[in-house]
Amino acid sequence: MNIRDPGLQAERTALAWHRTALALLVNALLSLRIGWGSENAWVTLLAVALLAASGLLVAQGAWRRRVLLSGRPPIAPTHWAVGFTAALAVAMSAVGLASLFVSG
Repeated sequence: MNIRDPGLQAERTALAWHRTALALLVNALLSLRIGWGSENAWVTLLAVALLAASGLLVAQGAWRRRVLLSGRPPIAPTHWAVGFTAALAVAMSAVGLASLFVSG
């Protein structure tokens, strides 16, 4: 007899959103540190923008967790949320690479 607990899937999804948001937030902080350390205004400006976007993603993750664990039927994430997360990850990678070239 297999008893399925649908709450576990929602919890794993919520935790994945939270982990992604926190990883991007930490990367934004590291980029900000490199920008300040190299005294490069462009890297610092991009890092601040990424930090703000990461903050929005943390808020989105908290909202998503509340929705998934509320007991309502789970809904798929919106297209803008998925697109925003993907675009932020790409931007974070680009700034990370740029900061390596600037600091070297």
